Amino acid sequence: MSASPRSTRISARRATSRNCSASSAPTRRRAKARRHPPVTDLGRQQAALDRAFMRQALNFGARGQGTTGTNPCVGAIVTQDTADGPVIVARGHTQPGGRPHGEANAFARAVSEVAGGTLYVTLEPCAHRSIRGATPCVELTLLSGVRRVVSAMEDPNPHISGLSHALLRTAGLAVTVGVLEGEARHTHRGYLMRVTQGRPMITFKVARTADGYAGGAGGTRLAVSGPEANGWVHLQRARHDAIMLGIGSVLADDPLLTVRLPGMAARSPIRVILDSHLRLPLASQLVKTVAQVPVWVIATESAPVEREAALVAAGVEVMRVSAGADGHLDLGEALQLLGTRGLTRIFSEGGPTVAERLAVAGLLDEVIVSTSPNALGQPGIVAVRPALAALLADPDLYTLAEAGFIGHDRFEHFTRTG
Repeated sequence: MSASPRSTRISARRATSRNCSASSAPTRRRAKARRHPPVTDLGRQQAALDRAFMRQALNFGARGQGTTGTNPCVGAIVTQDTADGPVIVARGHTQPGGRPHGEANAFARAVSEVAGGTLYVTLEPCAHRSIRGATPCVELTLLSGVRRVVSAMEDPNPHISGLSHALLRTAGLAVTVGVLEGEARHTHRGYLMRVTQGRPMITFKVARTADGYAGGAGGTRLAVSGPEANGWVHLQRARHDAIMLGIGSVLADDPLLTVRLPGMAARSPIRVILDSHLRLPLASQLVKTVAQVPVWVIATESAPVEREAALVAAGVEVMRVSAGADGHLDLGEALQLLGTRGLTRIFSEGGPTVAERLAVAGLLDEVIVSTSPNALGQPGIVAVRPALAALLADPDLYTLAEAGFIGHDRFEHFTRTG
């Protein structure tokens, strides 16, 4: 996270071979023309450089996923022009807890080198002073002395919403907006969901055998995925604010739901349990480890008060929402509640029942289906129930965005169409 050395350079120029033999006059004229390309060529070169540097900023900013709280995981890069082309002199991303922001982090790491440069930022800089009194990033940008700002997209937050871009232009800075906006929207999709719809983005992951089962008959637990796929799942947990599970899966498996990758235990997300009637056992691994990783339980308003008292005494936070027509907790209300608590990205491993309920309610934003090469060979718990399967097969609702293998397990990643 320190300032990058001046040797870090991205060039949009095409590689050319040199002919060391004597050149004719027409050849020399062509060489001169190449040294002074038309304005349209310069524009294309600059656009290519902008995309290259913005992609670096997006990749760097993504390091903060799952750690920045209510704030988006913004990446920022500052470049300076040299005789050999632009070089990166500073970079930063939003730090754990949401502060400092990406721009502030970048400026602080190369204070004397950013003046006159170009700032690449994956989201419009903030324009309002925080509760803690932190200086807005738009002010820091003006104070830094950069002459140009390239922003991937406007921030839909009503406190910002184009204001920072306007302030920068008024101050005389050149401002370009919309570079790799599609990729930026993908990176910030959880934040955008919470700001525009009041709820976090939900990614559901289900693992199944080759013949389509998530568990054995009677709820017998299966070791479905291989070690590489399991490692990938733990990495996804670390990239989300919370992991969500239904009480049925908790009672069947007694999971820990932490990140168990070397050096990443501190990245374990909040564990959210959907438990309409507060059946979470006090002897469960979740409750036993609540001092290390928070556990939030969402129940209906009619859940037993004495059960809530026991869980709260053990360190669990209990929240209540209305019950839906089916008697289970209202998922839409539950997600809105989690949005008010600042969650932007939730990774759900909640089991087939939770997946189907979320999908039917229109609350599943992404679905990841992992299929093992091994079959159960007998009837079991169906991993992807008919209602969810039908929704995933509808191209107007979901698109297969990516497919491939992690180890021996095949992964299919579905996203909402459009």
